[in-house]
Amino acid sequence: MSTVEFEDKFDQLSSVLHSFAYNLTKNVEDARDLFQETAFRALNNREKFRVGTNFKAWLFTIMKNIFINNYRKKVKKNTIMDSTDNMYFINSGDKVISNMAESNIMMDELEYMVESLDDSLKIPFLMHYEGFKYQEIADELGLPLGTVKSRIFFARKELKQMIHARYDNTFRLRDKAS
Repeated sequence: MSTVEFEDKFDQLSSVLHSFAYNLTKNVEDARDLFQETAFRALNNREKFRVGTNFKAWLFTIMKNIFINNYRKKVKKNTIMDSTDNMYFINSGDKVISNMAESNIMMDELEYMVESLDDSLKIPFLMHYEGFKYQEIADELGLPLGTVKSRIFFARKELKQMIHARYDNTFRLRDKAS
């Protein structure tokens, strides 16, 4: 079959192909995309069409196969692989509600701990926390660079001790429970 004959037959069936594409997709835009993909594949593979074969059935088969492949890709893309024990994430439902109460309480407690530090440690530590560089802190406070670094180090160390004193029993209880 010549290219002109092939394209002429294709044009005669285009309205039927549009209808079939819409029946498959149930969406006008998706149907247009499916029709275009079918036309592209049919024209690229016209040498594979054998004369004497039902041309309409050949085109419908191409369209149906494209639709099925796209559907499988879409399903595969939306599949969640859950490798957690007992498939926790799959069974947890679609909605996750975050509760910031615990973290807010922790932040309040941490702020209280920072406030309880001696001013000589607290001020350099807070400046560093706010993004100042060591040298900027040293210049601002009129202290040597090494003093600023050591005060920040000691502030961290003291905060760690306070946190361990406050939460060590809580962490031990959680560890024993799990």
